[in-house]
Amino acid sequence: MSGFDNFNTDFYQSSYSVDDQSQAGYGYSNAENPYNKPYGQYDYSQPMAYPSPGMMQPQQPYTGQIFQPTQTYTPSSSQSMYSNSFDDEPPLLEELGINFDHIWQKTLTVLHPLKAADGSIMNETDLAGPMVFCLAFGATLLLSGKIQFGYVYGISAIGCLGMYCLLNLMSMTGVSFGCVASVLGYCLLPMILLSSFGVLLSLQGMLGIILTAAIIGWCSFSASKIFISALAMDGQQLLVAYPCALLYGVFALISVF
Repeated sequence: MSGFDNFNTDFYQSSYSVDDQSQAGYGYSNAENPYNKPYGQYDYSQPMAYPSPGMMQPQQPYTGQIFQPTQTYTPSSSQSMYSNSFDDEPPLLEELGINFDHIWQKTLTVLHPLKAADGSIMNETDLAGPMVFCLAFGATLLLSGKIQFGYVYGISAIGCLGMYCLLNLMSMTGVSFGCVASVLGYCLLPMILLSSFGVLLSLQGMLGIILTAAIIGWCSFSASKIFISALAMDGQQLLVAYPCALLYGVFALISVF
């Protein structure tokens, strides 16, 4: 037994002592690092920084019903303003410039050459009616075996450009290209009647010549009447009717031949 004690003491000699645990390790003192204090030296009498139960805000009880929650969100004034503005917006067709009442009034003005034209309505840029009339004119020509859609649109564009330049030179107020195209397109309606007669009978005889001359005069007179009322060109209707007759004469030639 004594031999084992001698072996235990002679096995490893160290200068480490249990009392060294109270000293600071790695160059830090107890004053700088309070966590190096030995167990039992901490002051547990100081209260921890936990809030007291009285300081906590009480939870509000739920006052709604099951499947019927209370409304906690109220729309702002800007959102209510937007919802009211959506209700006050005009219809989509009116925003696109398609007014069926004005289209009907313009159509009646063309069909009744002696009726006075409303300048405020005729000065609008409405291309819905002219597009329909151009398609109808091309369709009636197609029924006669004439595929002339390209000629119809090409002559219409050139004629509108020429009338636009001429009316801007003759009038004091000036006119827009859309207004010229709208008026000339609406006044193409009698030409649809001529092409419709061409489906049923030949327009190359004496009856066809008389009917063609009457339709040309009808279209040119209606167009000049509308231009005079919209642009306040009093006393210049014959000057405006002459180039209009030349334009509609080309359409008549397409219908006859």
